[in-house]
Amino acid sequence: MTIQDAQRQVDSWIKTTGVRYFNELTNLGILMEEVGEMSRLMVRIYGEQSFKKSEISSQKDSTPKDLLSDEMADVLWVLICLANQTGIDLESALLKNFEKKNARDADRHKNNSKLQAPSVDDR
Repeated sequence: MTIQDAQRQVDSWIKTTGVRYFNELTNLGILMEEVGEMSRLMVRIYGEQSFKKSEISSQKDSTPKDLLSDEMADVLWVLICLANQTGIDLESALLKNFEKKNARDADRHKNNSKLQAPSVDDR
């Protein structure tokens, strides 16, 4: 599926099953909620925070990867909704963003000492 395909499929779903788009500000709020839910999982899966007992029991049939996958898809869904509402072709925007980053950051990260692998002496 291309990004354009995804935009078309989301638009079709919204106009049939979803009835209509929420307004842009409502969708922005929903996007922030979904990013927060994804963040909560990331902190518990990859960070120092642990799951609460109630979270573990309610998610017993799902792996952390399944949960994270679903939250990322929710974020993408709402982002696609916002793109559709504002007339943004995300595929084209992403390609332009690659061009910008390639021109601006061609050597930036290679020359960043913070990103270099630590030497044996630094460990």
